[in-house]
Amino acid sequence: MTRPFRWNEAVIAVGGACVLLVLGLISPADALSTLLWEWNAFFFFLGMMGLSVLAETAGLFDWLAIRAARLAKESAARLFLNVFLLGTFISMIFSNDATALILTPVVYVLVTKLRLSVLPFMFACAFIADTASSLLPISNPINIIVLSRFPLDLFTFLRLLLLPSLVVISINIGTFFLLYRRRLKGKFDVARLPSTEQAVKHKPYFRFTCIVLAAVAVDYIVASAKQFPLSLVAMSGALLLLLGALGWKRTTVLDAGKTRFLVNLRFIAGMFIVVRSIKDTGLTTMFGKALLRLSGGTSLGAVLVGTGGAALGTNLINNVPMAVVMNSALGSTVNASATVQHAFVAATIFGCDLGPNITTIGSLATVLWLLILRQRDVDVSGLDYFKMGVMVTPVMLLAGAMTIWLLL
Repeated sequence: MTRPFRWNEAVIAVGGACVLLVLGLISPADALSTLLWEWNAFFFFLGMMGLSVLAETAGLFDWLAIRAARLAKESAARLFLNVFLLGTFISMIFSNDATALILTPVVYVLVTKLRLSVLPFMFACAFIADTASSLLPISNPINIIVLSRFPLDLFTFLRLLLLPSLVVISINIGTFFLLYRRRLKGKFDVARLPSTEQAVKHKPYFRFTCIVLAAVAVDYIVASAKQFPLSLVAMSGALLLLLGALGWKRTTVLDAGKTRFLVNLRFIAGMFIVVRSIKDTGLTTMFGKALLRLSGGTSLGAVLVGTGGAALGTNLINNVPMAVVMNSALGSTVNASATVQHAFVAATIFGCDLGPNITTIGSLATVLWLLILRQRDVDVSGLDYFKMGVMVTPVMLLAGAMTIWLLL
């Protein structure tokens, strides 16, 4: 939370894991087995990282942003809505990290060219990234971390989380329109927009990218329905795009490997080892039993306690380690009824996905979003973000949790 000497979060997480290894509080064998056990989460994240970066290379995100602006027909308010809808689509298909880290700079360039107020659109990119990340199992790496331990078939996932996600997306959009209504009254000159042709640097690779992503989307649905590891689908799609990019000379292996997403991968690895050590002390088991007692063994209690506990934890230790902690804690619910366990699992996913919208430390994507803005001389303090988050997120968490409970 304090980031001494401005150390990167990944350095701190890996450093913590190394200290545990040096002190003998976890053996190298246990650390390695922990990382190997989470192979699905690692490969999914790596695959989604590859898909996002290579789609960016093809100009897909620029093309989508320009199309969204042209469809707004000179209205700043309609463009604001289109950014939310575009962010929802990208989070749903590419994961929340792609929305926060790739869409943000694209939208920034767009709105500055159109001479519109920047902050409303930047906050839209940051918030919708997490708000829309419960739509599908692939919409957030957190979902894969939880589902790897407590599998839900695609129908059950959609039954419990699709409608709550749509509810909170609607609340997010409506609240932001209310808060920024004065800044969204203007119009923009469509002549300032670049053409969609300018966004596409290489048409054959762009078309190839669209075809591969469409095939990956279909495969995701089939794999989710069959409970086949989604990481293999993501990795296969990323490999195809990489081969296409290399064949058309749109990138090199070295350039493809230089990506800011790798910071997240190191952070996840370090936190997996740290949380494994905490689990070995028995603390997570105690935490799980406490959650079960607080819930009173009811589905309503499970949803409220699970959502609230997960959301609170994400803003204390980040959502990745909190998801791992909750995974360990939910092992105590194995003797509960199927309804109560489903309630806890759905609430954990929902709380860990949406909870980070309260503070800037809730997810690493938000931290990197802040760095992207600072590189462009847009100053958003942690307090500014908290003021916005605390106004909107608790309402969304409660509304979504109650919707999950009604669907159980």
